[in-house]
Amino acid sequence: MTAHPLDPLSADEFRAAAAILRRDRGVGEGWRFAGIELREPARDVVRTWAAGDPNPREARVTCFDRSTNSAYKAVVSLTEDAVLEWTPVPGEQPNMTVDEWHEAHVELIKHPQVIASLAERGITDLDLVLIDTWAYGHSLIPQQFADRRVGWTDVWVRETPNGNPYAHPVNGLHHVVDLNTMELLDIEDTFRVPAPQGAMGEYVPSLVPGLVERTDVKKFELTQPDGVSLSMEGNELRWLDWSMRVGFNHREGLVLHRVSIDGRSVAHRMSFAEMVVPYRDPGTDHSRRTAFDIGEWGLGFMTTSLELGCDCLGEITYLDAVLHDSHGEPYTITNAVCIHEEDDGVLWKHVDEHAGAEVRRSRRLVVSFHATVANYEYLVYWRFYPDGQIECEVRATGIMVTSSFEGTPPEHGTVVDDHTYAPVHQHFIVARLDMEVDTPDNTVVQSHTEVPPIGPGNPHGMALTPRKQPITTEGGFDLDWASQRGFSVTSASRRNAWGAPTAYKLVPTAAIPALAGPESPLMQRAGVVAHPVWVSPYHREERWPSGEFCNQSSRDAGLPAWTEAGRSVEATEVVLWHVFGLHHVPRVEDWPVMPVDVVRFELKPWGFFDRNPTLGMPPSASGQPHCH
Repeated sequence: MTAHPLDPLSADEFRAAAAILRRDRGVGEGWRFAGIELREPARDVVRTWAAGDPNPREARVTCFDRSTNSAYKAVVSLTEDAVLEWTPVPGEQPNMTVDEWHEAHVELIKHPQVIASLAERGITDLDLVLIDTWAYGHSLIPQQFADRRVGWTDVWVRETPNGNPYAHPVNGLHHVVDLNTMELLDIEDTFRVPAPQGAMGEYVPSLVPGLVERTDVKKFELTQPDGVSLSMEGNELRWLDWSMRVGFNHREGLVLHRVSIDGRSVAHRMSFAEMVVPYRDPGTDHSRRTAFDIGEWGLGFMTTSLELGCDCLGEITYLDAVLHDSHGEPYTITNAVCIHEEDDGVLWKHVDEHAGAEVRRSRRLVVSFHATVANYEYLVYWRFYPDGQIECEVRATGIMVTSSFEGTPPEHGTVVDDHTYAPVHQHFIVARLDMEVDTPDNTVVQSHTEVPPIGPGNPHGMALTPRKQPITTEGGFDLDWASQRGFSVTSASRRNAWGAPTAYKLVPTAAIPALAGPESPLMQRAGVVAHPVWVSPYHREERWPSGEFCNQSSRDAGLPAWTEAGRSVEATEVVLWHVFGLHHVPRVEDWPVMPVDVVRFELKPWGFFDRNPTLGMPPSASGQPHCH
C-alpha cells in the first residue's frame, strides 16, 4: 500500500531520525529525545496529493544534551537521509519524558537523605512509596536552580502493595531534583500533618472494607450481525458519507486529518493542542501545581491500551500507535485508538394523522483514545453523525489530588474524607480546529440575536433579529449568553441552494472563566485561557497555543503573542481554537475514584447542506421491525 503524506512515523522511521542526528550532529548517549514526530506537509500539498506522487518524509525532532542542559530543534529528511534544520533553543526546556519520571523515583527513593526524611515521618517500607515528579513554572523555581532542568515532587504512600497511593499524601514533604543528573537539590520539609485514621481512599473492590458487589446488573451486549458500516484502508477511515485520516503523535495523541462528508471538506486537521490544569489552592502543597498535560508531558506518551468490553463495547476496530522513548527507540501502544459505531436514539420523527409515524434511528461513528496523566484519566471521543454533526467529548475521571489537615478545613477545597480535602482546580482544554469548510478560503462569522424595541414593526415585543458580522482580524473572542453570541466558519466562495455561504458552527457547552488576573503565573504562562474562542490564520509553525516550550516557561509564547500581529483572517485558511473544560469544585462523590465528569462541544453544519441530509436513512436496521 502506498504511504500517505499524513501517515504517522513508523518504527523504522523513528530509528532513522535518531540515527541521522547521532551521525551528523553528535547526539550521543548523554542526550534525550523529547519528541520525534512527522513533519506534516503544508495544507496545499496534502490537498492535491494523489497516490503515485512523490512523498518526501520528514521528521521534527526535539532533543537535549543533559551534560550542558542545551536543547535543539531539528528537521530531518528521512527520504534524503539528511539533517535539513538544526536550531539551538537556548533558555528553553523541552517536555518532560516518561523515562525521567521513572528515573527520578528510582534515584530519589534510594537517596540517604530521602530515606531519612521518610523515616522521620514513620515511613520505612520504601516499596510502598511513590515519588511523583511535576514540572515547574519559571517564576516558582528556587532562584539558585533557575538555570537547571528541574522538577519538584509529591510523596505518596500505599497502605498495601496494590493500594491507592493517592489516598495517603505525605503533606509538606517535597523534593527538588535536577532531571539531567538526577541529583537531589533540596528537600522541602515545611510542615507535618498526622495521617487521618478514619480515611478510606481505596477503590479496588477487594480493598474496600465491607463492599458488597451488586448481583442485579444483567449482561449488556451490542452486536452487529451483518457487520459494521465503517471501513479502514491503512489510516483512512470511511463511514457512511464521512471520510478522514487517523493520525497520532507523542504530544497531541489522536489527530484527525482531512475530515470530509459527501466528498466535501470540513476540516483539514482536528486535535487537542494544550491542556492546562491549575490548582487554585495557595497552600504550600499546591501553589506551584499547574500542569500543562500536553506541552509538559504529551497525551500521546500518556495514552493507554484499550480493552474490549471495558473501554469500548461492540464491534471494534483498533489501531496501534508507535511512539519512541527518550533514547529514540520505538515502542508500540497496542489498541491505542478505538473505532466503532454506537446507537444514538431517534434521528428524526414525525407523526401525521394521515401518513402515520415516520421514525429514523440515528447512529454515530466514534473515534477515541484514553490517556492517564499520573492521577487523572482523560477519555477523548470524537463522534460523527449522519446529519453532518461532529461532537467532541472529554470524560475526566481518575483520582483527585488530596491533602490531610488538622482543625478547620482549608477554604480552598472540599472535605471528602476524614481530615482529608481535595483542592479546587480547573481543566482548560484547547482544541485546535484547522477548518476547511467546503473550500480553503474561509471566514469566521460572529453572530448574535438582537431584541428590537417595541414599536410599529414589533408591537408585542416578541421579535428577534439574528445579526452576523465577519471577523476580519485575528484575536481572542468571548461568548455572551444574553445575546446568544456564536461563531461559524463559512466558505468565502461556496453558496448553498438558497444563496447563503456554506458553514459549520461551533456550539460550545463547556466554556469556563479563568478567574485569574493578568499578573498571575497562570495568565502569564497560559494567556490562551482568557478567551474561549480564538481565530488565527493558518501558519504551519503555529501549533502550540501556550508556546512550544511550556516546561519551565515564564510567558505564553503562543496565541496571545501571535495574534498581536493583527493579521487578516478573512477569506483565507483559518484556524479556530476553542478553550473548554472543567471548573472542578470537588464533590464528596468524586472520592475515592471520580465518576466521569463530561464536557463537550459540537461543530454543526449550518447551511452546509441544502436540506436535512438524512432523508435517505433507512427506516430500520436489518432484522428489526420497521419504524413507520
